[in-house]
Amino acid sequence: MSKLFARFAKDESGATAIEYGLIAALIALAIMVGASQLGGAIDAKFTNIAERLENAN
Repeated sequence: MSKLFARFAKDESGATAIEYGLIAALIALAIMVGASQLGGAIDAKFTNIAERLENAN
């Protein structure tokens, strides 16, 4: 029975899967935040271009 507990304590495969899951979640969060900020910047740029075109006429 003690060998079973010792083997269970040394098994880190579950911890590795959790770590990979956390890393994937953080990467996904970074992509979402970056895409949101990039989208806002592009929207502002196109709005500025549209306003300049309207004022040119």
